[in-house]
Amino acid sequence: MGLTKQYLAYRAIDSFNIITSGRANVNFAIVDKTEGRYVAAPAAENVIIWDLRKGDRKLTLRREKFEVTCLRVSPDHLHIAVGYTDGMVQIFDLSSERYYEAICTLALHKHAVSILRYDQQGMRLVSGGLDTELVVVDVVEQAGRARLSGHNAAITDAHFLQRVVDQSIVVSCSKDTQIKFWNLETQFCFKTIVDNRTEVWALAFIGDLMVAGASESGMNVYRLKKHDGAVTETLESAVEGLSIDDEDAISPISVSNCGIIQRAGKGRTVNLVTDYTERVLSCHGTNDLIENFYICTAEEVKQRLAKRLKKEKKAAGDDASDEAQLSKQQSLSDEIKRLESIRTKQKIKSIDVVLGQNKEMRVLVSLANNSLVLHSLEASPKNRKAADPSVKVLRSLTRLGHQSEVRSVCFSNDSLAVGSGAGESFKFWDRDAMQCLRTVPTDYILCSKFVPGDHYVLLGMKSGKLLIVDVGAADIVEEIPAHENELWSIAMLPDQKGCITGSGDQTLKIWTFELIDAAAGAGESKVLSLLHKNTLKLEETVLCVCVSPDMKYLAVGLLDATVKIFFLDTFKFYLSLYGHKLPVLCLDISYDSNLVVTGSADRNIKIWGLNFGDCHRSIFAHDDTVMSVQFIPKTHMIFSCGKDGKVKQWDGDSFEKIITLPGHIGEAYCLAVSPNGRFLVTCGSDRTLRMYERTDETIVLKDVQEEEREQMENEQLATGEDNSVPLLPSLKMASRKTVGSEKAAESILECLEISKQFELEAEEKPELHPLMQALQVKNPVDFLVNTFIRIRASDLEEALLLLPFSVVCELLERLPILLTQRPDQLELLCRVTIFLFKVHMKPISATKSMKPLLLKLLTMLKRDVGQLRDILGWNLHGLALLQTEVEQREGVQLFRDATQARRKRDKKRREASKRRLQIQMV
Repeated sequence: MGLTKQYLAYRAIDSFNIITSGRANVNFAIVDKTEGRYVAAPAAENVIIWDLRKGDRKLTLRREKFEVTCLRVSPDHLHIAVGYTDGMVQIFDLSSERYYEAICTLALHKHAVSILRYDQQGMRLVSGGLDTELVVVDVVEQAGRARLSGHNAAITDAHFLQRVVDQSIVVSCSKDTQIKFWNLETQFCFKTIVDNRTEVWALAFIGDLMVAGASESGMNVYRLKKHDGAVTETLESAVEGLSIDDEDAISPISVSNCGIIQRAGKGRTVNLVTDYTERVLSCHGTNDLIENFYICTAEEVKQRLAKRLKKEKKAAGDDASDEAQLSKQQSLSDEIKRLESIRTKQKIKSIDVVLGQNKEMRVLVSLANNSLVLHSLEASPKNRKAADPSVKVLRSLTRLGHQSEVRSVCFSNDSLAVGSGAGESFKFWDRDAMQCLRTVPTDYILCSKFVPGDHYVLLGMKSGKLLIVDVGAADIVEEIPAHENELWSIAMLPDQKGCITGSGDQTLKIWTFELIDAAAGAGESKVLSLLHKNTLKLEETVLCVCVSPDMKYLAVGLLDATVKIFFLDTFKFYLSLYGHKLPVLCLDISYDSNLVVTGSADRNIKIWGLNFGDCHRSIFAHDDTVMSVQFIPKTHMIFSCGKDGKVKQWDGDSFEKIITLPGHIGEAYCLAVSPNGRFLVTCGSDRTLRMYERTDETIVLKDVQEEEREQMENEQLATGEDNSVPLLPSLKMASRKTVGSEKAAESILECLEISKQFELEAEEKPELHPLMQALQVKNPVDFLVNTFIRIRASDLEEALLLLPFSVVCELLERLPILLTQRPDQLELLCRVTIFLFKVHMKPISATKSMKPLLLKLLTMLKRDVGQLRDILGWNLHGLALLQTEVEQREGVQLFRDATQARRKRDKKRREASKRRLQIQMV
């Protein structure tokens, strides 16, 4: 048996260039007790907390593979809930030192999470998904409480209603044009509003008003009132359409349509946002306009109503009959006042609002061009001076990333800098810090290369121009009209004296470097220029070019799916490599000029010999078009990336795949390997640049293949996708079955088997099982309790559901001993007991032998829970008494300090007035 070939593993370092993703919303966050400065923004699969004042990252919350679809900061600003495309919700603790680790992970939906919303106390979380279902989660218990099904399309918004009635109510809206009111105690919908003709996209609650934004330009406003039971409305009012109640006794609230707010923006309502004081409402559509509304206080409403009545009275004259007809009821225009709108430079994706002191309103805007802007607006026009502009831009994050998709990346020759080209600019990045060093505004860039010496960069443009950019000055030195159509590829000559460009105008051009005198006024310095040396005319569009390191051959990838190889010095035809079925988009030649690798739109990578043009191997590499391939310097190993978003490493000698790196969400467009072979950078449609580094960790192919096979097996559930309970078809679990819950059920079964075996051999004093030694337990009771503790709270119920009835009976028989010996885990054991009874009530009640056990468990649980409740009550009231004493003691101290401070201020004021009088007298 021969030696196993080993490779050094490449590992992802970080992603950069992305500021905010357009798919999810943004939120203000409080870090270090500072409000209005920090912002939580989605960044592909991560969430970044940005410091708007410094313009850099504060925290990064990471997860692999799945994109963030929504996020929500809790009311106490200590936690943030993040929803992903796979239906998972993670909650992070921003105040913890281990903020990057999720404190709980919940599997709630089959498809992407569309909305997350906390209640006022931050104890519960409602989650809506594209699978048309709502899930209510107990944040403290870290488990789902209710699953609400009734909508026929994706959920667009959801809120807890805690303002009108004392009951637990959730209000949701959906693309099925309906607004539903849910009672969480019964888990049923008790009211549905169906007067919207188009999809309802957003809801907002202000006091007793509910605003619904749909696909129309008008937003419906509803007034919510507590249902008093008696039907007081007349038939005429119902016919007029003023009420949309069903006159049923089930509904605890009544809902009436009280008007429409007309929007000035075009398209559907995308977002409706209020600040936590509910004094400001902001909304935006699919364009670049943010409309703001101020909600008046009760006193302001009275003033506006009196003013309006005065105007009506004046218009009506002195006629008494007309005065009687004047409107004396307050209207929607008295309660809601329109503020000045904010117009942005790009399409808006998401907004958030906070109202500061002196009624200064701050609007955070996430734009479609990968940027964040913070606007300031005076909510009260009385406080603003006439000369001041009403809307100000306080902060903007734009420099840290491209405003369009990155199409080209390249490494400097010293491997210390990275260049990236997009549709609007070219940026230079520090490789280690991943910070933007320079930005050069340009047109659409298709390819880029650093010139030897790293003082200049060559840029190939979509217009066919070739740009020379000075790295130090971040300025365009020369603009050469090199080609008539797109300049698809630039290749450096190995002798470092020139370059070759290939274009859509079916030509190849060879250029040589030369230094010319700078423009007048620049001193005696010289700048780089290009001298056109030769042109090769071809019959097809040139998509990629490459020169062999021995300066002998020139390889050209063409639109007709072939690769033509010419002699570099004479341009004579040498070989034609045909075998691809679709155009060849990328190619590279190995360091020893022996191998050529080509990537095509037919999803294949082909490895060719350069001496005879023979195809060594054709590999089905990606699930979509192969966009870029490159050899690692001084090796025959290859990196490739494709439109499937994956980045893969291949061995060009054994033709085996080495590893698949965590790639992009969406398409991957380009990759670049550093000249020293240690680093790899890729770009893609998710606006991220991803950096990978070669580590000292060795990987064996068989181990990697085994890990990938296990990962694929773990993604498929062993017990199937069916989530229904066999004996209770109407029971809908708030959680979703995952691989974690299946493993938890296996661990419970294994624990019971080991415990049974240990008890059988108890007289012989057997050795502890390895699992018991690993958990550091010495008896079956602690072993079973530790097994329950190790199960994730969100997976516990699903794990218990998978247990067969015989195991459930065995578990119930062990519960009295567990309750006696481990009273410290009473809450967990109570939860297990109640859930098992709820699910298996029928077969348990049918088993006569279980009756004494049930009575015993009931007695024990009543006693233990009562004791625990007494202890908690004693502690709570003791702490309240201590709090009262501390407040009384500190209150006197604070009052004395305030008095002394006031005396000092009065003394300073008197001294200042004396000085002014003395000056006047002089």
